[in-house]
Amino acid sequence: MSGIHHGLTRLDQLVKTCLQNEGPAKPFVQTLGRLKPANPVFIENITHQDVVDALDALSQSMRATSNENGPADAGMTFLGQFVDHDITLDATSALGTRIDPSTIRNIRTPSLDLDCVYGDGPEASPHLYGAGEQDHMLMFGRQENALDLARTCAGKALIGDPRNDENIIVAQIQGIFIELHNILMSKVIEGGSEAADIKACAHDGMSQEVWDDHVSPALTSFQEVRRFIRLHYQWIVWNELLDAFVHQSCLDAAMQAPAFGWDAPVMPVEFTGACYRFGHATTQFEYKMNDAGSPVPLFATQGFGKRPEDQNLDYDLFFEMGGGTQSQKARPVGPKLGAALLELPFVSGQIELKDVNVTLTEAQSKNLALRNMVRDRYTYQLASGQQFAAHLGTDTVEVPPELKDKGFKKTPLWFYALQEAKEHGGGKLTGVGGTIVASVFANLLKRDSTTYVHIPHFKPWSGFGGKPSCMAGIIAYVEAHRSHILHPDKLKCG
Repeated sequence: MSGIHHGLTRLDQLVKTCLQNEGPAKPFVQTLGRLKPANPVFIENITHQDVVDALDALSQSMRATSNENGPADAGMTFLGQFVDHDITLDATSALGTRIDPSTIRNIRTPSLDLDCVYGDGPEASPHLYGAGEQDHMLMFGRQENALDLARTCAGKALIGDPRNDENIIVAQIQGIFIELHNILMSKVIEGGSEAADIKACAHDGMSQEVWDDHVSPALTSFQEVRRFIRLHYQWIVWNELLDAFVHQSCLDAAMQAPAFGWDAPVMPVEFTGACYRFGHATTQFEYKMNDAGSPVPLFATQGFGKRPEDQNLDYDLFFEMGGGTQSQKARPVGPKLGAALLELPFVSGQIELKDVNVTLTEAQSKNLALRNMVRDRYTYQLASGQQFAAHLGTDTVEVPPELKDKGFKKTPLWFYALQEAKEHGGGKLTGVGGTIVASVFANLLKRDSTTYVHIPHFKPWSGFGGKPSCMAGIIAYVEAHRSHILHPDKLKCG
């Protein structure tokens, strides 16, 4: 590769991967797909306004004004949001406008590659990285708050996906991965036994020939650290995040043979528009951010701006760390949502369903539960929960009375998945919802030959051990080693 202009670096690999379908990871389709055909709203003896009003009544039955503890740590809700931002971004469809999913471009790479942290790497996303000896480290921190994200002079976060700054909990999960990268880069630069562990893990499961063919020599250490972190992140997603919210039987079945086949759409709209939105139902009414403060309502955690030090998290309140502090818990997956989600404070205006000549009130437009079900019925026209249950042969749950009394014979997929979790899953996704979520993630991990599932003996690094989970181990490692980052002041901005 010597003598090639930096703007053409790895152009040969771009050609191989995108045009010749070769390389360690085959390209993913960048549009959404369907698992089942469109299911338009069928009107008989009622109007579309009646449909919207019935869905609104159902959404109001979901209102929760107090916390309820499920089995998962509270932080898992926000880790799930972080993962969503790593694999999906629909910047095309508009709520209320019918659209063919095959025309919706997924802006994120549909793979667990942490592009929401790394962007396109130091060469293509240089604004995310330092300079000189730190040109492969990520910008992080401000002078007023060393644990905040690096920011522009306008206060906008310098990160791979701006959505990860939308609330201060997700922003701090983003921060943990940024700090982890900078710590491990510092360890690799210094050399020693930890550097050797990182390098060995990064090369595991990939031949030296493939590595040499796909990694620029100048980026070797960066790519080693990035793959080391990616492998652990992928392991956490499957073994900790999904285990916290999806019934184990669904995970086991999906990894053996996904219910919709390995050739199913990589990113189906039934996943992005319904089943993976289960996380909304795991949010609590309020959270305690740190030992110094009292519990605060969910939307007191809004981000998109400079974070003061008194809003820095005590992570043991969100992830079980094995110390004396009991972590807060997520809600069990089920048909209840923290009341704040029915009154989104950052939404203004009214949603127009132009195809059916219905306009939602402003209060309805602020209602996340109703928005989810309107998106299901009028934007994506998803198959119902009952249709999927018949296809998969899973136990069916009844149409809720708020809909049944209005003549509905089927349930929107999102709500159906939450019903299943309560009635059959003990607070975890099961049946239709569990199968769809597990199948999509199994497909992502299996299709990408660089993921941890293709390393049969893979297990998390001992440096992240000694805690109840690998995620907790990473947090503990960062908190114990953040002083080891080389010249952290040079990475601060904003």
